[in-house]
Amino acid sequence: MASAALAQTVPVVMLSDIHFDPFHDPGKVAKLNSAAASEWDAILNAPDTATQAADFAGLQRTCKAKGIDTPMPLLVSSLAAERAQMAKPLFVTVSGDLMAHQFDCKFRTLFPKSTEADYSAFAAKTVAFVALELHKTFPAAPIYFALGNNDSGCKDYAEDMNSAFLQGDGQSFAGDALNAANGAAIAKEFSQLGDYTVALPAPFEHTRLIVLQDIFESKRYANCDGTPDKTAAAKQIEWLRAELAAAAQKHEKVWVMAHIPPGIDAYSTFSKGNVCGGGDPTMFLGSAALGDALAEYAGTVKLGLFGHTHMDEMKLLHAGAGMGVPVKLVPSITPVNGNNPAFTVAKVDPKTALLVDYSVYASDNQTGVGAVWSKEYTYSSTYGMPDYSAQSLEKLTSGFKSDVEGSAKDSLAYENFYFVGDPKISANAKAAGLRLVWHGYACSMTEMNGDDFRTCACPAKP
Repeated sequence: MASAALAQTVPVVMLSDIHFDPFHDPGKVAKLNSAAASEWDAILNAPDTATQAADFAGLQRTCKAKGIDTPMPLLVSSLAAERAQMAKPLFVTVSGDLMAHQFDCKFRTLFPKSTEADYSAFAAKTVAFVALELHKTFPAAPIYFALGNNDSGCKDYAEDMNSAFLQGDGQSFAGDALNAANGAAIAKEFSQLGDYTVALPAPFEHTRLIVLQDIFESKRYANCDGTPDKTAAAKQIEWLRAELAAAAQKHEKVWVMAHIPPGIDAYSTFSKGNVCGGGDPTMFLGSAALGDALAEYAGTVKLGLFGHTHMDEMKLLHAGAGMGVPVKLVPSITPVNGNNPAFTVAKVDPKTALLVDYSVYASDNQTGVGAVWSKEYTYSSTYGMPDYSAQSLEKLTSGFKSDVEGSAKDSLAYENFYFVGDPKISANAKAAGLRLVWHGYACSMTEMNGDDFRTCACPAKP
C-alpha cells in the first residue's frame, strides 16, 4: 500500500531561513547598491576583494553578529544540491527569512548617510535577488515565498502596512517567482501585509496555499517608527479566517505557510524560565490567534509550513478527537547557529494534499566551498509512518511524550536529526543536548498554551 501511495505522489522542494548575506564581501556592496538585482549575480561571483576577510570581520564586530550567515558560495552550493536532488519539482516553498541577520546595522555602517528609502530599496533588491536565483535554478516550477522577521524594509521584527518594501517584493514574487495567472492580484494583496493566496498547480485539484507574513503576529512586532501596534495583526487574522472559511465552504484543501510558528518556543522556555516552578512558557507569537484559526479549520488545513528556529521540527495543532493540523518546521540553509545547512525534498499526494514523505539533505560543511550534500534521513523509513498526517503525528508525539527519558528509538532519531550537524559527530553526541530537556520539548510539540503545556511537562505534586 505504501509503495502504491508513493507512486502517486508529486515532488516538492521545501526551503527556509536562507538568510543570504550580501555584505560578506563589503568591498562589493557599493556596486550592489547601484545595480539592479538582475546584475548582482556577476558582482557576487567575481573574485573576492583584496581586503574581504578583514573588512567582513570588522563589520561582524561592529554589528555584534553571533555567527556567519549564507554567503554567495553557500547559496550557489545549496541551489546546485537542490537541483541535483530534484531537478523538476512541482513547486518550491520558502518559509521566510531570506535576508541576513544584522542586515540594518551592516547597511547603515557601510552607508552612514543613507535614507530610510535607500535601506528599503536595498533590502527589497536582496529579496528579489534570492528569488531570481531560485527561479533560475527551477525555471519550470512556481516558487512560493513567505517573508520572515528579518525580511523587512526597516529593521528586524518591524514593518509598516502597505510599505514600499512590501510593494516591491510583491511585484518580485508575483512576476519573477510565482508564475501565477493572477499575478497582479497577488502583488496587490501582498503589498498590504505580505499575505497572498494561490491555487496549487495541477495535478492538485481544489487546493490552495495561503501565505502570511506573520511578523505582524509576533510579540516583538512594532511599526517602523518603533510604535507597538496590533492593528495589522488583527487585520491579518481577519483575512486568514475569511480565506479559510471560503475554502471550507468550497470544500477546498489548504496549506498554510508562514515564518514564525504558533505555540511554545521550547528553546527560550527552557533557557530563561522555570515553568514547573510557576513561570510561564515563552510563546513564539504575541497571541494564540494564528494557531487557534488553523486548529479551528483542521478539516480544511492539511499542512502548516514554518521555519524560524533553523531546526528540523514537527508540531501538531490539536483540534479535538481525531482532528489536528500537522505542522512541519523546515531546517535552515544558514549555518548561523552552528548547524550545517539543510533542505527538504517532499512527496505529496495531490489528490488529498497530504504530505506523504520527505527526506532532509545536508551539507558536510558550513561554507559551501567544496561541500558534499547527502541525505540526512527519510521520514518514512526512520519513523515507520505511512504519511505526515495528523493521525500519524498523534501516534509519534504520544510516543515522544510517554518516553520521559528520551531513550526510545523514535525519540533518539528525532534528537539526532533535530539539529543538522557535522556527519563526523556521533548520533549520540548530537542528540545529547535535546535529550536534557526531552520531556518538556516533546510537550511543546503538541501543547499550544501555557496551562496545557504545564500539565504535560510538569510532574504532579503529591
